[in-house]
Amino acid sequence: MYSENTLQTLETLRDPANMSWIVVPMIGLLCYVYYKELDHGHISRVLAAFAFFGMDIFNELWNSLVAHATGFAPVWGIAGPSIFTIFIGWNIEIVFGFMLVALAATMTLPKDPKMKILGVNNRVLLAIVNSILCVCVENLLHAAGLLVWEWPWWNAQNPWLIFLLGYMPFFAVAFWVYDMTSTKKKLTALGSIYGFNALFLLGLASFGWV
Repeated sequence: MYSENTLQTLETLRDPANMSWIVVPMIGLLCYVYYKELDHGHISRVLAAFAFFGMDIFNELWNSLVAHATGFAPVWGIAGPSIFTIFIGWNIEIVFGFMLVALAATMTLPKDPKMKILGVNNRVLLAIVNSILCVCVENLLHAAGLLVWEWPWWNAQNPWLIFLLGYMPFFAVAFWVYDMTSTKKKLTALGSIYGFNALFLLGLASFGWV
């Protein structure tokens, strides 16, 4: 049987009733930030950010699968008011937040991908640091009652799992795409990520699981 929070979220899933005008300036801000990077010739930064976002979409799809396959709850769920709930653990506020975080993370990268910081490759270290920061934010959201964890193996007492599955792959793939030697390779990687997500989404949608 679905948990109380899961039932509440399903009731508001993709319901535009709470949509607010605030989404318009949010879109405008996001467009400005990304267009500014493109205007400065930072296409690698933008493509890396979309790789990050593609990984987030994959996570949200399997999170929806867990909820519907178990009939209980997603691994993480949202709670409280939201402008628009897209998937059971994903709303438009999270989308805008991750799109900005994805772009900002690439700004921390030194030009030399082989440079070491404290004896550790900078890409590896920064992926770890950024992932830890995101886990800390998740804990704050959970403490505020905005993010719900209903499975005993995914909580503040087991942050390593949130770190390993929730964030480390996001940054690792984004940095990997960022360092690719050609735009063609970057676009091919993005095509693979989003192509797989599209097939995954279609499969879930055919069962009514998203």
